[in-house]
Amino acid sequence: MESSALAAIDVEHLQVSYGSQRVLHGVSLSVAPGEFIAILGSSGCGKTTLLRTIAGFHKASGGAIRLSGRDVVNTPPEKRGMAMMFQSYALWPHMTVLGNVGYGLRLRGVPRDEIRARVAKVLKMLNLSGLEDRRVTDLSGGQRQRVALGRALAIEPEILLLDEPLSNLDAKVRVQLRSEIKTLQKRLGFTAIHVTHDREEAMTMADRIVVMDAGRIAQVGAPKDVYDHPSSPFVASFMGAENTLSLDIRSSASGVEVRVPEGRPVAYDKEVPVGSVTAYFRDDVASLDDPDAQIDGSIILPGKITQRTYPGGHYRYVVAVGDCHFTVTDHRYHEIDRPVGMRLPLASLHLFPDTQATGGNHA
Repeated sequence: MESSALAAIDVEHLQVSYGSQRVLHGVSLSVAPGEFIAILGSSGCGKTTLLRTIAGFHKASGGAIRLSGRDVVNTPPEKRGMAMMFQSYALWPHMTVLGNVGYGLRLRGVPRDEIRARVAKVLKMLNLSGLEDRRVTDLSGGQRQRVALGRALAIEPEILLLDEPLSNLDAKVRVQLRSEIKTLQKRLGFTAIHVTHDREEAMTMADRIVVMDAGRIAQVGAPKDVYDHPSSPFVASFMGAENTLSLDIRSSASGVEVRVPEGRPVAYDKEVPVGSVTAYFRDDVASLDDPDAQIDGSIILPGKITQRTYPGGHYRYVVAVGDCHFTVTDHRYHEIDRPVGMRLPLASLHLFPDTQATGGNHA
């Protein structure tokens, strides 16, 4: 998305340092009004620093932050018109639900009767009606996080920032709240930036995903685009394509010939990089076949099953091919030590020239 004065949030060449250590290296990102963005990355990649700098809790050492065209890089947090949800809930333990949800309104001098009316409206949206006078210490984790969300929404922000707010919840409540937050965001129309290290959470909630690596943006795009078309080995691996395989691709009269260390060469008529490449693939891309199978458009690697687990709904196998080991998802039951052909459809592999690739074979 191009930078625009109409963007709800426009971050341009943002730099942040902690002392002499640079944490963000010229990050640029434009967020449209009403858009839900997920910033995804591993610990230490700079995603929370980016969020907190947008909020005003960290000072930028360079670059610009504009909200609807207004430069706020030197504006204090309380004057940026945003609300924030934290991982730790950050609720006042001595206050009731009403006190917590209405806290921001009270700071803004809203009359008591109006606070109660607005809090009641928010609690109804969050299925918390009737809990106004209950202390937050008497609530479940999911209810506390709903109270934290209610406090953020009560001030009717145009922008909501979410700093891994669901990571402390159990799986069932986490999935429930994902859906509730997304539904409320669509209904109320606020702009949201959600920081998470959970790939599934980002994929299911966001309109666009921002993948960060070492203080820089590695890729921005719709969840399906980033998942299906990673722009680099790092993004491919981060999005789950952790198996890697070295290939030698050479031009041929009909297209290319793909040569593998084990198995037969395969002719292929699609445009792919020529030379030494590394293929990245997810375990559900591979399948188990006969070791002698020949299937157009697929590499068949002869190997042996060395491990089998059942996480539910399918089996996950470890397949040894020579000295290398790969993980493969398959719905069928196979015996340990069984010889198999690991089938890899070439169209489903993410291929990167070895000058760009960083990984070896996944073990």
